[in-house]
Amino acid sequence: MCYEVGRGIVTAMNTATTTAPRTDWRLRFGVLSLIWGFSFLLIKVGTEGYAPFQVTLGRLVFGTAVLAAAMVAKRERLPRGWRTWGHLAVAAFLLNALPFSLFAYSELTIPSTLAGICNATSPLWGMALSLVALSEDRPTRVRVAGLGIGFLGVLTVLGAWQGFHGLDATGTAMALLASLSYPIGWIYVRRTLAGSGHSHLSLTGAQLLLAMVQLAVVTPLFTSVPDHLSPGPLLAIAALGALGTGLAVLIQYGLVAEVGPTTAQMVTYFIPVIATAAGVTILGESLTWSTPVGAVIVLAGAALTQARPRGRKERQVEAGAVVEVGAAVNAEEPAATSKA
Repeated sequence: MCYEVGRGIVTAMNTATTTAPRTDWRLRFGVLSLIWGFSFLLIKVGTEGYAPFQVTLGRLVFGTAVLAAAMVAKRERLPRGWRTWGHLAVAAFLLNALPFSLFAYSELTIPSTLAGICNATSPLWGMALSLVALSEDRPTRVRVAGLGIGFLGVLTVLGAWQGFHGLDATGTAMALLASLSYPIGWIYVRRTLAGSGHSHLSLTGAQLLLAMVQLAVVTPLFTSVPDHLSPGPLLAIAALGALGTGLAVLIQYGLVAEVGPTTAQMVTYFIPVIATAAGVTILGESLTWSTPVGAVIVLAGAALTQARPRGRKERQVEAGAVVEVGAAVNAEEPAATSKA
């Protein structure tokens, strides 16, 4: 979503030359943080009027429309080749259809604040999986320590010492599974689509299109047509798709091109803070001391898992890389930054 971004694995790919941005990157960084941070609130509002699958389908429809318009404006074409489309279909499921749906279902029973914090665990899952799936990702003491600290933060957020009292286990598990889906998708993309020769806009547009088709097939099987249209939730879904899934992806890639993936992925650490603030102040969600304290521990651990020695080889990779964002995301995306 909203990770959609959130947050991630850096993949070397061929990208088109971008023109100089009109606005300062710090401003766009702040806008991206706000968009993905508010995505969890928008999901919660959307599910008040529509079924979770309907929220996800609407999100993908509006997000795909934004990327389609961007592709027309830049005269980009969809990628060719059945093999590429097959890989993109898997990526669409892991990075969009599955996590977006899981977050929507989870927020039926858990606060948007908790969903936003669960989304921040994506870098932790990603580091753990990369040690197994990516032979070039060697563990260091700092990164392993970050992994342990991060999951200690998760237990703090969930109130493990109280026996998880008052916590909806199913909803929380869905949110954590959604955050796990992002790094699985990133690793798959890294292994199958890196160096494909297609632009990031072309690949992401096709990925969202396929995710939309997947939800268009599934949604009628599990939901019925709403008796009436709910304007508020519908506007929330439109904003979630157009901003949190469409515009956010374009902003994220622009940031990666300008300041590099390391700086751009720092947006991951602002998403749960904004999601918590939005949920408490706007939706009136309750907040105990363990939630913000645990969130800080999670983010500290996630930051340590991303610590790498910056040698010559890594600088070369970063110079020609893009971060694969799932949406986003959520907080979305990422394909690399997790986003709701």
